[in-house]
Amino acid sequence: MPKFPTPSRKLPPELTAHTIRRHVFWAAAITAVGGLLFGYDTGVVSGALLFLHVDFGKMSSFDKELVTSLLLVGAMVGAFFAGKVADRIGRRPTVLITAVLFIVGVLGAALSPSFSFLVVMRFVIGIAVGSASMVVPLYIGEAAPPQIRGALVSFNQLAITSGILTAYLVDYGLASSENWRLMFGLATIPAAALFVGMLFQHESPHWLIAQGREDEARVVLHRVRASTDIEAEISEVRALRHGKSRARELFDPSVRAMLTVGVLLAVFQQVTGINTIIYYAPTLLHGAGLGNSASLLANVANGAVNVGMTIVAIRLIDRVGRRPLLLGGTTGMAVALIVLALAFVIGGNHLTGATAIVAIGALLVYTGSFAIGLGPVFWLLISEIYPVGIRGQAMSVATIANWGANFVVTGSFLTLLGAIHGSGTFFLFGFLTLVALVYFQRRVPETKNRSLQAIEHDLP
Repeated sequence: MPKFPTPSRKLPPELTAHTIRRHVFWAAAITAVGGLLFGYDTGVVSGALLFLHVDFGKMSSFDKELVTSLLLVGAMVGAFFAGKVADRIGRRPTVLITAVLFIVGVLGAALSPSFSFLVVMRFVIGIAVGSASMVVPLYIGEAAPPQIRGALVSFNQLAITSGILTAYLVDYGLASSENWRLMFGLATIPAAALFVGMLFQHESPHWLIAQGREDEARVVLHRVRASTDIEAEISEVRALRHGKSRARELFDPSVRAMLTVGVLLAVFQQVTGINTIIYYAPTLLHGAGLGNSASLLANVANGAVNVGMTIVAIRLIDRVGRRPLLLGGTTGMAVALIVLALAFVIGGNHLTGATAIVAIGALLVYTGSFAIGLGPVFWLLISEIYPVGIRGQAMSVATIANWGANFVVTGSFLTLLGAIHGSGTFFLFGFLTLVALVYFQRRVPETKNRSLQAIEHDLP
């Protein structure tokens, strides 16, 4: 295992509140490039699917599902190993390894000589995406002060949605040239930026404390906390430290309840249908009667709503709390899915005129509702509700569940659409969203303005 530099043990001079805030935001921004790559590499396939036939001939529905869903299988693998790696060697080295995997995967995809090679490279990209989806909110959550932790961890969600929007814009811009290789290959640029940026970042202070390296943690905390808060935070983390983490600790009664909450949040985020829209919206709209360019342009509008409402969520999440956004957003998703299903009932599988406008409007409301609620709140909560000693592994379990549910839904969506049509598919998603809403109301805790240690102390 390569050795990574550690911070000097000499304490820096007292920093101003402005400088501390700048250091925190800079660390979050650099790490969130992993979220940008997550979003870009999952979203770009929606446009690329329309043009793979240029090099590989006619594509069946199974071929399209394969090139889309193999990334998700890779993401499950990446999330599984990233948790163990992050708990063992640190959060920062894990991000660096993730960046290297992104570079290898996207270059390989762009230069694929055959369809089978492209599928393998999408799997490699998936490993990086799964790792990033777990370790980025973990790193930011441990570095951020409680008062702005929600906004900073949700900044990762903004990066994800920005990556998706960027992918849609690239897809639309390259549609006339049908250059799917460049669509994939442009992700090399942010991947290289992530690697270089992380070389200049420090390790998570909570991980350092959990390893007994308190002097190094103190140096890092002096960059991101007021001096009056540092010793109390170190004492709290030390008191809750589990030493070497073991997988069996995940099933301890003190952890099991919140592990269940995290897993079900993960599953509900996917079975309510969001990634079917991210991956297949152009295919869906094209099948409903829109041309390639019109479908991709509507997809850009959907991506813009996703980004805009994520910005709203970032502004609100530390003010109004996690639960109000989660419950309100999930309600909006359910209503939009039912309206979308009704549009397909009225208009059939080829929407025109008013029904097409209603369907596109419902898609926008659905995406916006997800972006203000279940999108950011899931990733934030799983970075908050687990004990520090096994936080990486616990987040891995929730993240694997997320990608597993994503794979099942995405890999079956086109088949489901053919079997029960648009109306039946979206009525099913609407029903599952209502089930999710009931569960969230009963079981999801509020964590606003509380330290990670205080949250851990009060867990059932």
